[in-house]
Amino acid sequence: MLKSLVALASLTVATTAFAADGATTGPHGEKPTPAASLTLTPQQEDEIKAGKFTAALVWHEMSEYTNAVNSGAHDEFKRLGIEVVAQTDAGFDAARQKSDVETVLAKKPSIIVSLPVDPATAAAVYDPARAAGVKLAFVDNSPAGYEQGKDYVTIVSDDLFQMGNKAAVAMADALGKKGKVGYIFHDADFYVTNQRDGAFKKTIEQDYPDMKIVAEAGMADPARAEEIAQGMITQHPDLDGIYVTWAEPALSVLSTLRAAGNSHTRIVTLDLNEPAALDMVKGGNVAALVADEAYNIGVTVARAAAGSLVGQEVQPFLVVDSLAVTKDNVADGWKKSLNKDVPATVADAMK
Repeated sequence: MLKSLVALASLTVATTAFAADGATTGPHGEKPTPAASLTLTPQQEDEIKAGKFTAALVWHEMSEYTNAVNSGAHDEFKRLGIEVVAQTDAGFDAARQKSDVETVLAKKPSIIVSLPVDPATAAAVYDPARAAGVKLAFVDNSPAGYEQGKDYVTIVSDDLFQMGNKAAVAMADALGKKGKVGYIFHDADFYVTNQRDGAFKKTIEQDYPDMKIVAEAGMADPARAEEIAQGMITQHPDLDGIYVTWAEPALSVLSTLRAAGNSHTRIVTLDLNEPAALDMVKGGNVAALVADEAYNIGVTVARAAAGSLVGQEVQPFLVVDSLAVTKDNVADGWKKSLNKDVPATVADAMK
């Protein structure tokens, strides 16, 4: 997921910083509502099934995260009797996404579910669908200038503060609630990573007096993660743990620790990743991977869009739960997050 977010951060300016009160906020300052609170009555579901509605899924790109969201949306639409008539992959190209929207409109969908490539310019992407009366529902962000309830149904994302908080708790559990910690955060103005990183730092500082963040480094370019880790470890060879803003750069940190013969320093990061999970189950440096319920994001955004067709009022920013995946629960965690079995390499290493 975060490969997408890095690209997105380069295209957009976030409107919301880390929530100081310890609660996640949406891209436009929206207050979060638990996704589980969105329900449909049997009567509404019957009305949806009788409506012969259709849906199109217009994705920014396909990744393990998007595949899980996509799967959840497909399953919920199928449950509600809504036919998915089109699915597209923009390859993280805003112009291509605009073309995708124009293409799927030929199939006259009742609903379009999408994650905008570039929210700052996305109004032009979705305006034809809006003008056609298509119900728009978004994952993670919405087009600048669009008004929830009027121009689109809702935004569905993960509970960002909760993810950072659980990463801090996982680090504390790995270190016995004491020790020196390195903190590698995403050095870009992007609300998703800013809130997750900030929640980790705030939780450590407030809840664990015997744990100290002794080294901090901002990472704007994931390609520099190994260089950043080398500098941090050189200056602080006695680090007990390192937090890394997401899983791909965490692999560079892991490589640096291995090259230094360091089997002591534990890594906690965000999002599921097969090589990181493999190191974790083998008893390596990786202590925990904190993930969102990506499949449930898809279920929720599909349900919200479907409900809007029969007059269901939907809150502007719905968030799913997160979970800390460790060596002890990796199989269950993978299933809960992505609704798929843990990779075979990881399963074999668990035997």
